[in-house]
Amino acid sequence: MIGYGSLSIQRTGDIVTSTIKISFEERRFSACDGLQLYARDYGHDDPRTAASLPVVCLPGLSRNSRDFHLLATRLSTHPEKPRRIVALDYRGRGFSDWDPDKSRYQLPVEAEDVVSACAALDVPRAIFIGTSRGGLILHLLAAMCPDLLAAVVLNDIGPVIEIEGLLQIRQYLEAQPKLRSWEEAVESLSRVHGATFPALDDTDWRDMAEAIFRQKDGMIAADFDPALIEPLKSMNANTPVPDLWALYEGFRAMPLMVIRGENSSILSQATVVEMERRHPDMQSVTAKGQGHAPLLHRADLLSEITRFIDRIA
Repeated sequence: MIGYGSLSIQRTGDIVTSTIKISFEERRFSACDGLQLYARDYGHDDPRTAASLPVVCLPGLSRNSRDFHLLATRLSTHPEKPRRIVALDYRGRGFSDWDPDKSRYQLPVEAEDVVSACAALDVPRAIFIGTSRGGLILHLLAAMCPDLLAAVVLNDIGPVIEIEGLLQIRQYLEAQPKLRSWEEAVESLSRVHGATFPALDDTDWRDMAEAIFRQKDGMIAADFDPALIEPLKSMNANTPVPDLWALYEGFRAMPLMVIRGENSSILSQATVVEMERRHPDMQSVTAKGQGHAPLLHRADLLSEITRFIDRIA
């Protein structure tokens, strides 16, 4: 472990294939309130990545940096244009500290944490990929610090959130079963989400399980603070969900890609059409055979994302 003030770095060898060793650095840094947060940093030591803007990946409500591992390894080792990729664990998720003040699990605080991460990791400007809640944070950042955002990819999220989708998220997060093995974790995920993700194969389900869960005390458990879902518990089908169209205007000054899962219950096709109407340079992509939220490392989306970010410096 190497210390640099409030930032610490640990080198972690992660995957060895027949041709290349994929690794990332584990970064720990302080939020503004002193909470210790975690990020994975891919391609930082490759001198070739210095020629291109980095990519910062922001996960969903209960998710973490592991969601982006396969995407990050592919982008950071691209044979022609590798990029540095930073993937974050918000407070209360993954290897970041849980917040003792549960009221601080909210979007403005997490947006400030992203700004702190970029300062600590020396990322003055980047392309951002935001899945679900990560995309909502990007709506805030577009207003707070637009110069930080060179371009944005919104993964199955937009300025209008469908209440049906929020209720479905609450239902499966509240009903987390007790899992005794990784096989049970994979089976549980495919049983709950299989109907909306027919495109996924056995390897995809295993990858998803390893991103969502972590082994704790001999059991396989969801890797987030349960307090995160408290705000969802008071919602019902008639709960009004405020839109973010005013904040969405902040994306007009930058290239934008919007990915929608074909079977998404969070982002409607009507909202995508309106987003496209309001943005002069938006690219929309449908993730065939996927729901909320699409896995970005699958070949169809990986190729679209690569083409999009290669338009940027």
